[in-house]
Amino acid sequence: MEVNARISKEWRKRMLFLFFMIFGMASWFLSDGYYYWPKGAEQHAEFVRIKDELIEAGKAVDEESSSVQLAWQRFAKEAGYKGTKIPKERTESGIREQRVIGWTMMTGACLFGLWIVWNHKRSVRAEGEIVIGASGERVELDSIVAMDRKKWKNKGIAYAIYEVDGKQKRLCLDDHKFAGCEAIILEAEKRISDRENSA
Repeated sequence: MEVNARISKEWRKRMLFLFFMIFGMASWFLSDGYYYWPKGAEQHAEFVRIKDELIEAGKAVDEESSSVQLAWQRFAKEAGYKGTKIPKERTESGIREQRVIGWTMMTGACLFGLWIVWNHKRSVRAEGEIVIGASGERVELDSIVAMDRKKWKNKGIAYAIYEVDGKQKRLCLDDHKFAGCEAIILEAEKRISDRENSA
């Protein structure tokens, strides 16, 4: 038989979804670390300056005073800030943490992306009487003595139990990941059934 089971569309979609999710989160942390949080820190410093000046002048008690709120809103509008909310304090350690998390996740996203690309070079094949697994294992169809389908219903995974030098081994046939594996599974099961009927 001739079968070339390659990466399925469903597996590819799922992995790409995960990749873009991780990439998006990394981009979010990096944009916070390099743009939004430093900008917020500058705005917070301006707010603290305005608050301190009003408190020193005796026009306010603390940052909750209406005079501080009004002064900040006026300053924010004149400065062209998008909002007039009091900016949050962004410390250097907090900004650094955003960058570290962002770069860690970005590195993970890139490595994950390379892993996806690498998996697209793999396949499960049947060439004549030989089944070649995703990791290069070569198994004779007639050496398969049983098929373990415990994970088939939920995950689309079956394990071909085969014998080599009197020892039993397992070959993973993942039809969810490598579309077309079922044809190999059905052929192996047919041969197992034929042997049992002729015995």
